[in-house]
Amino acid sequence: MLPQTWYALDPIWEGDEAIVRDGLPHDRLAPGWQMLLLGDGSPTRHLKLLTGETTEVDVIDMSAIGTHPDGAPAIIKAVPAPHLRRQVWLRTPSGQRLAYAASWWEAAHVDEYLQNRSIPIWDSLSRLHAELYRDVRGIHYGHSAILEKAFGQSGPFWGRHYLFWHQKKPLTLIYEVFSPYLTRYLGPMQR
Repeated sequence: MLPQTWYALDPIWEGDEAIVRDGLPHDRLAPGWQMLLLGDGSPTRHLKLLTGETTEVDVIDMSAIGTHPDGAPAIIKAVPAPHLRRQVWLRTPSGQRLAYAASWWEAAHVDEYLQNRSIPIWDSLSRLHAELYRDVRGIHYGHSAILEKAFGQSGPFWGRHYLFWHQKKPLTLIYEVFSPYLTRYLGPMQR
């Protein structure tokens, strides 16, 4: 039995790599939201630029899950097992939650890359000067009662999953969901 579960969206719609590559019509997902969800840049950096505030991390789970698929996107098979799952809230210093993220790491090497587990992944990896490639593999639109309560916002929500590649090998799988609170900065999700 695994410890805590993670907060996957109950999907209304999901898009694959072709959608990620080509984008969506703007009446389905506005351009600013597409840049956040489909782009290969750092979400913690984007959140800081949007809000003008530092992006802080609340680590809510670090669980060894072994070789269990954990309900993660199927591409988890690319990350060497056994796995460690990390879950975090990304928030402003005042406590406004902006995003939720779950990530799956090769347990044997997680300490090399997350030397300080209380800072964003990108900050940890940047400090190591790790060359990375963010490979967005899917986009999700769906509901989550837990995330509605945690964000203090009604769904549905947009999310994505991607692999981080380092030295031509998959380093981690990350699944992120963004709060509709970000409409304050990005405008409406749809035109």
